[in-house]
Amino acid sequence: MSVKYTAGEIAKITGGTLSGGNAEVSGVSTDTRTVCENDLFIAIKGENFDGNDFVADAEKKGAAAAISDREQDVRIPVIRVRDTREALLALAHDYREKFALKVVGVTGSVGKTSTKDMIAAVLSKKLRTFKTDGNFNNDIGMSKMLFELSGDYDAAVLEMGMSARGEISVLSKTAHPQCCVITNIGFCHIENLKTQENILRAKLEILDGADKNAPLIVCGDDEFLRELSSENPGRRVIKYGFSETCSVRAEDITHLENGEEFTLIFGDNRLRASVPAAGEHMILNALAAFCVGLEFELEPSEIISGFADYTPSGMRQKIEKRGGVTIILDCYNASPTSMRSSLSVLKNRPERGRKIAVLGDMLELGERSHDLHANLVELSDCADLFFLYGQEMKALRDEFSRREIPVFHSESKSEITEMLLENVRDGDIILFKGSRGMKMEEIAQRIGV
Repeated sequence: MSVKYTAGEIAKITGGTLSGGNAEVSGVSTDTRTVCENDLFIAIKGENFDGNDFVADAEKKGAAAAISDREQDVRIPVIRVRDTREALLALAHDYREKFALKVVGVTGSVGKTSTKDMIAAVLSKKLRTFKTDGNFNNDIGMSKMLFELSGDYDAAVLEMGMSARGEISVLSKTAHPQCCVITNIGFCHIENLKTQENILRAKLEILDGADKNAPLIVCGDDEFLRELSSENPGRRVIKYGFSETCSVRAEDITHLENGEEFTLIFGDNRLRASVPAAGEHMILNALAAFCVGLEFELEPSEIISGFADYTPSGMRQKIEKRGGVTIILDCYNASPTSMRSSLSVLKNRPERGRKIAVLGDMLELGERSHDLHANLVELSDCADLFFLYGQEMKALRDEFSRREIPVFHSESKSEITEMLLENVRDGDIILFKGSRGMKMEEIAQRIGV
């Protein structure tokens, strides 16, 4: 935090009751393991812990004040509130509003983090740009990100995630974006939301706290987003994609070993561009960033040069060589949409070796899980060999077997790993893809050992 608060000021902002003095705080922490001298400790109640039980520990570590939902036997000032998470959001919003910077909010079922990273790479060509670290995209994570803002930044790119209705609305109202991006409407969290129409409504909550003049930038190839117009949801809607109906689109794609090259079209302009990451979905991320860049008055040449500065976060489509084998590590998460994207990357690799897909379960798909796994059989031409890991992947195994497509399957990680190792040879290109809970990187670690 570059702006300090007194406990009295925090009490007014959060609607809390102050007791024990009026100390000044210079930072915020929700975890006693990271409390620093003169921090404000906010006692968050989680599924497995209750921060209210650790206020005394925070005091011992140097916290200057605390927010809690109960009385505390400590000597530091305590602001007592009804809901500490709401208090965190209220303070984060107040802090964000102290800075006259351009905020971009990014959401969508798939591709939020990579699109956020691409937008930040573009804006950084001209603006001092802050971006969400990793995928700190819930109410606690995004609030922590907001407290890292300072007058040193001109722009911020914030990722906004959700698992239920109402959550993105809260994030938007806290962050107050001047530009909103929705990447797509997929199947993530359909277990909770039941239909893609409900997912669309949840994603559109990003407009709830947006500036009245903030444009909504969406992928016009998405069957749910393409129907949006400037009349509904009542603001400018800018569409990007491969369709001719998109105002910013890509044509003439060339697949490179370490990226994609394409012609970027907007208005009467045709510009050759490239991205340093494989897959047509990365072109879509670049198109979204191009739209944001134009809104923030960057020159087209600046935006295109910014594409080259993109680097992936975490275990998202990292390509590496191990001996004579090429590894595509895309193990951060998985959904039907991202599975298709990753398999298309494998299919379009320029190497001449065998293409092997090692796929783990896609989690949190609820009653649609069986069908959504089985439907991946449509992508059987993307690989020469398939290794499937997990209970849900039995549905895809059965579809492969019906069509007499060779497939290896196991619910045991060690067993599927041994099957893979017995079949790998020099020249192979191997994709590892699955939901975070499947930890597919543990299989990949054995390759080349």
